[in-house]
Amino acid sequence: MEPPDGADGAADLFYAIPFASDGATGVGVRVLAIDTALDFCAACVMRGSEAEPLASESLPMARGHAEALLPLIERVIARVEGGFEALDRIAVTVGPGSYTGLRVGLSAARAIGLATGRPVVGVGTLSALLAPLLADATEGTLAAAIDARHGAVYVQALTTASGEGLAPIYLPVAEAAARLGPGPVTLTGSGAPLLAAALAERGIAATLAGIGGPDIAAVAQLGMVADPTHALPRPLYLRGPDARPQNHARVARQ
Repeated sequence: MEPPDGADGAADLFYAIPFASDGATGVGVRVLAIDTALDFCAACVMRGSEAEPLASESLPMARGHAEALLPLIERVIARVEGGFEALDRIAVTVGPGSYTGLRVGLSAARAIGLATGRPVVGVGTLSALLAPLLADATEGTLAAAIDARHGAVYVQALTTASGEGLAPIYLPVAEAAARLGPGPVTLTGSGAPLLAAALAERGIAATLAGIGGPDIAAVAQLGMVADPTHALPRPLYLRGPDARPQNHARVARQ
């Protein structure tokens, strides 16, 4: 399947999956997955031949990822035979998400990759949210939406019958609803209730599959098959920060 316009690398990982060819993908691959993009701090170690993680931990938190992440990873790794040296790669969510959270996760993943000599791959947060819906073979339009506040969402969608998709994008809620087509639509993510209400106003049926963050196992599974040459561990913000410098507070250069 060809990606929609504007989709590449970790930004739209579903379309990169068929092209993974680095020789360390699939059955038997052991991945450390890290997620700090939203209101969770999570990590797991998963092997390609297993249905469940070998070890996993997830803590709900809006702040404090920097203090919590490394101890959490150490606890997870301590429950896995072979420790860090048994890893084949590291996967980390790259966004969209909070600026601080993304930096924490990416910094940790890169440091572990450097220390172990293992490749680090980026996994889109929206792709990780959508993955379980695809695994369940849900029909219709599948959409992951993250509440971006101020009446907007980060959204990514895929229509299973046609293979057409909406690459990750930041949109006003009403415009996102208009882009999803006639339905039926299955929604997941923190922005799902907002999008469901907007779809209802258009007379489109929507089902809520969940409103939480991505399953850390889904991050690991996508990381197993991602191509490190395309799914790069770099942040996917989709929009600028809310906080901006105030011109009147700047000190003039001498």
